[in-house]
Order: sequence, then C-alpha cells, then structure tokens
Amino acid sequence: MGKPAPASPFAPATLAVLPPLGGVAFATAEAGIRYKGRTDLLVAVMDEGATAAGVLTQSKTCSAPVLWCREALTGGRARILVVNSGNANAFTGMKGRAAVDVTIEHAAKAVGCSPKDVYVASTGVIGEPMDAGKFAHLLGGLAKAAEPDACEAAARAIMTTDTYPKLATRSAQIGGTKVTINGFCKGAGMIAPDMATMLCFIFTDAAIAAPALQALLNQHVATTFNCMTIDGDTSTSDTCLLFATGAAAANGQTLASDAAAPELAGFSVALHDLMRDLAIQVAKDGEGLSKFVTIDVGGAESWAAARKIALSCANSPILKAAIAGEDPNWGRVVMAVGKSGEAADRDKLTIAFGPHTVARNGERAAEYHEQTVAAYMKNSDIDIKIDVGVGTASATVWTCDLTHDYISINADYRS
Repeated sequence: MGKPAPASPFAPATLAVLPPLGGVAFATAEAGIRYKGRTDLLVAVMDEGATAAGVLTQSKTCSAPVLWCREALTGGRARILVVNSGNANAFTGMKGRAAVDVTIEHAAKAVGCSPKDVYVASTGVIGEPMDAGKFAHLLGGLAKAAEPDACEAAARAIMTTDTYPKLATRSAQIGGTKVTINGFCKGAGMIAPDMATMLCFIFTDAAIAAPALQALLNQHVATTFNCMTIDGDTSTSDTCLLFATGAAAANGQTLASDAAAPELAGFSVALHDLMRDLAIQVAKDGEGLSKFVTIDVGGAESWAAARKIALSCANSPILKAAIAGEDPNWGRVVMAVGKSGEAADRDKLTIAFGPHTVARNGERAAEYHEQTVAAYMKNSDIDIKIDVGVGTASATVWTCDLTHDYISINADYRS
C-alpha cells in the first residue's frame, strides 16, 4: 500500500470513551494479514443468551463473510464475533468460504458454542485469497484474554484507510432500568451503503429479543447509514451487526420482545442517535476530503424521492469536485437534481448554499452575489439546501468533497 493518508481535518480532538458493557469483552491482535506493525484482528465474546440482528450489503458480488452472516442471523443468537482487516475475503471463490469455515470452527471451539452463534466480517483488498490459518489459531487465546473495556482497541483493529477510529455511546431507560449502547465502525472509501455501512458493530446490555432487535435496526439504518455516502461505491462487505447481551436483566429489566412497545421508545431514540453519529463520523473521514457536506432536500413527493435526489447530488463527481474547489456552481446541483429521475418542478426549484439562496423558482436568485457565496464555500462545513417544489417530504444526506488526494489514495491502494 501507499503511504498513510494525512489525518482527516475533522478527526476529533478526543475520542468518545465507551464504558464497559455487561456481557461482552474484546481482544485484538497483530496477525499480519496485510498490515505490519498494527492490529488487524478483533474478537468480541458475548455471554450466553445474547441476541443478534444485522443488515448486510445488497451487492450481487458480496463477500463470503456476508453470506455466512445471513445464515447465522436466522438463529438470532450470538456468542462470538471475529473481524479482520487487510483482506475483504471477497471474490475469492470456494477458498473464501473455506476461510470462513476455518474461522468459524476455531471461534466456536474457543467459546464452546454452535457455529451458528459465530459471526465473521472482513474488510480490505478484494480478490486476494485469505489464509485463515494466519489467525485462526489465535482465537482461543484472544477469547480468554478479552476485556470489557477494550472498545477503542477493537475499533482500531478494523481500520483500513480510516484516519481515526469511529466510536459512540448512548444510554436509555427500559422499564426504569438504565441500559447502555456502544458502537464502533470503520469506513473511509468505497462508501455508498446499501443496507449497512462498511463495517459497524453495536452492542447493548439491554435484554431484547432478536425479532425486536432486528426491527429496530431495520428502522434506523434507512435514515442513518443509508443516508451517508463518500464516493457512490457500495462495498462487497457492508455489514452492520447489533448485539444485545441481556446483562441488564440482572438489574431488573424485563425482556423486550416488541419493537413498537412504549418501553422501547427511549432505547429506539438512543439507538438512532448513535447510528446517526457513526454515519456522520464516516462521512467526515472520507478519503482525501477537505470538506464535510450536508445536503437537505425538501418539497419532494416522498421521503424516498427526497433521499434519492439528495444522493444524486452527494454522489455527483462534478458537484463534489466543485465543492473541493470552493466554486459555488449551483448549476451542478440543478444537473444532479434532474438526473435523479425523481419528480422536480424546474420552475419552482430553489437552492441555497448555507444561508445564501442562489436560485429561486427556477432561476438565479436576484440577490445572488458571487463573491459572497464563494466566501461561504471556503468553510469546512458546507450545507446545501434544495426544494424541488412538488410535495412536502424531506430527507438529509451526509457526504464530503472529491479531491486530488482521493485519487492518490485509491490509485495505489493495492501497491
């Protein structure tokens, strides 16, 4: 690989500190899968009784670990998660499934569970065969060494071109019992999620049945991870897993089995907030970025239409390049709205860059002043607001600009 990219200008000064969570512990190792001198293997061990939910890439060329997770999720239980970075184990034919099988065998033995209670995920280079023998023998020792307070180390072990680990924590009440939600994810390039982000793992000590957990995850992924994009490319490895250890039952929490039940309302809000936080952190670490961009679309026929229009803008290379160049070229917004295929009234279209309306009712705004808007474009955070004039629905999408550094990073990713 080429030299490491400089840190994102949006890298946090301090990382979120995730409190230890009952029923789950983490361990990491340097397995030498691709990277030298850094951790690239993560194990998360959960107590018996933990439930699982997940959303996975809809890519037609998905990885072997994704296929396995689809099988494992039908059981709704979890005991151990194994994640590696450096090799995606995607487009690796039967060798890919063989590597997964070896991993599952050793992981299940490490904690004494059924293979269906094992989850695996991989991220890194596509098309390179993965030798699970490089790390499978480490799983037993890692499972024994796992500690509850190692979330930051876990987040670092799954990074590839990320310049900082993404972590978030929230708390909520379920029936008078306090519960905690911790999450971490990775992603900086090949990001246009289609059911999940690159890799995201969320843990809670709440006692929630798997069907309810799955319903909550499905509900919130749409307006968080699936409203974030860096470059319009959906990964073969998108995996978002949510685990509930049930440890809060010891504090009096009754098992929650209905996602719509009033007692889960606060938990649902906290989960959405955590997922939104992580999605924005990924967008703020886009490969080579110089600007973080929020695109708000209103006046659409439906939320789905508003989201599609916003993504059309967020994934437009020519618009993203203009933002990188600090050029207030609202004509490229007009183009992106039009190509989305969703209903938009050209003669009612209104566009604003930050507080400055640049187009109103289908033409340049009378108050538009090039130098004023160009000065706004020098900000690190750019807000683009669009009203397409055909309805009342709205959606928000988060993205970043497209710079020369993005090309440099991806031009020599494998070399």
